[in-house]
This record gives sequence, structure tokens and C-alpha cells, in this order.
Amino acid sequence: MGLPVVHFEVIGTAPDALRDYYAGLFDWRFSTGDATTEKVSQPGKYHFVDGGATGDGNGINGGIGGGDGFERRVLFYVGVPDVEAALSKAESLGGKRLLGPEPSSGDFTVGRFADPEGNVIGVAGPSA
Repeated sequence: MGLPVVHFEVIGTAPDALRDYYAGLFDWRFSTGDATTEKVSQPGKYHFVDGGATGDGNGINGGIGGGDGFERRVLFYVGVPDVEAALSKAESLGGKRLLGPEPSSGDFTVGRFADPEGNVIGVAGPSA
């Protein structure tokens, strides 16, 4: 079996409006704080979704964030044992490293790469 998707992000220029939209659409509940880095979202504008508190409790965690000047995108993160190794492998297969490894405020590290078609994918793993 392959590596699992462990987190998603919806990033836009108006994160509070996006939070309200998805709360109304999917009945998601949020806790607001800071993203892992200011490269992900403006401070205080990252809205965390607890996947365990949605539906049957089997959802994945996510976040809605961004702010002025942020590029609109939907992104998912794959759980990996080593973020640096995953980013290096992505590059060796024709991808381009965009971020990381970047330590998180939690006990993990994140990174992002663009695949050969330009799609942005995140990777997350334990702190180095």
C-alpha cells in the first residue's frame, strides 16, 4: 500500500470568507491560529479543520488560509517518513522543489514540490 494523504489546504486571498463558505457548505468547524509558516498563510488567518470531528470521524485534517497576495490553490499533503528524501526523490523524477523542508510549530516538518506538469503537492513527516 502507498503512503497516505494526511492533510489538505484551501488557500485564497480571503481566508475568513473561505472558512465561512466551507462551514456553510460542509458543516465544518474550525479552530483559528497560525499556519506552519508565513509562506502558507498570514498569521492568525489559518483555520484548522479537525477531520476526526467531521462526519463519521474518519476524515483527514486540513486547513483554510492565505490572505492578500497569496496564490489561490487546493493542496494535499502526503505523509512520508523523511521530508528531505521525498523532496529529493521528487526532483530526481522531474519535479521541482518549492518549499522545505520547513519545521512546523508541531512535531513535524513539511515541504512542497511541483510535479512535471506543475501541480503542487505537499509532503509532511516527522521532525528531523
